[in-house]
Amino acid sequence: MKKRDLLLATLALLLAWEAIAWLVNQPILPTPLLVAAAFWNGLSNGLLEHFLASLWRVAASTLLAILTAAPAGLVLGQSRRLNEIFAPVIYLLYPVPKVVLVPIVLLFFGIGDLPKIVIIYLILFFQILVLVRDQAAGLRPELILSVRSLGAGRMALFRFVYLPASLPGVLTALRQSVGTAVAVLYVAELFATQRGLGYYIYLNGSTLFNYPNMYAGVVAMSLLGFGLYYAVDWMERRLCPWLAAPGAGQ
Repeated sequence: MKKRDLLLATLALLLAWEAIAWLVNQPILPTPLLVAAAFWNGLSNGLLEHFLASLWRVAASTLLAILTAAPAGLVLGQSRRLNEIFAPVIYLLYPVPKVVLVPIVLLFFGIGDLPKIVIIYLILFFQILVLVRDQAAGLRPELILSVRSLGAGRMALFRFVYLPASLPGVLTALRQSVGTAVAVLYVAELFATQRGLGYYIYLNGSTLFNYPNMYAGVVAMSLLGFGLYYAVDWMERRLCPWLAAPGAGQ
C-alpha cells in the first residue's frame, strides 16, 4: 500500500466526517477538529495511560499466542495421529465466538489485566493454530526428505523448513485477528477495570457525556488497531521477503 494512497484515503474520510457532522449538527457527533483537540489534550490527561494499558494487553496476549499456538500447529500438522485426536476438539471450539466467554473468564480470573489477556489470547490461539497446522500439513514430504538427506537434524529442520513454512500462517492469522482482538479488548475493558481505552470510551460517552473525549478514545483505539496491522505487514516484509518476490503469488 502506497503512503500517498493512505493519505488520500485518510483525507477523504476526514472530509466525509466533517460533512456528516455539519449535517447532523448535534453534540453527539463533533467535528474532526474538536476531536483532534480533545485527543491532544487527553494525551496529558490520562488518554496515553489508557492507550498503553490496552497496548500491553494486546501485545502480551499476542506473544503468548505465538509462543504456544505456532509450535502446537507444527506438531499437529506433522503428526497425523495427534491431529486425528485433537481435530474434533478444535473443530468444536474454533467457531465459538470468544467474546461470549468474557463473563466466564472474569469469574475465574477476577479483575485486572489477566482476564483481558486471556480473552484475546483465546482468539489468537485458535486462529494461529489452525493456519499453522494446515500449512505444516501441506509441506511436501520430498522437501523434508531432501533436507534430511543432507544430514539435517531436528533443529535444522525447524530452522530451515518448519519455521519458514509456518511464518506466513502466523502472520496471516495475526492480520485476520487484529480487528477482532481490538473489538474484544473494548468489550473486555468494560468490565471490572478502570484502565484501558474501552473503559475510557465508555466513561466519557455514557457517564460523563463528553463526546469529543469519547471520539478521541475511539480514534486512539483505531490507531492501536492500525498500528498492530502495520506492524504485522512490516514483520511480513522483513521475515518473509520471498512472499513479495515477483511471481510469488503465482
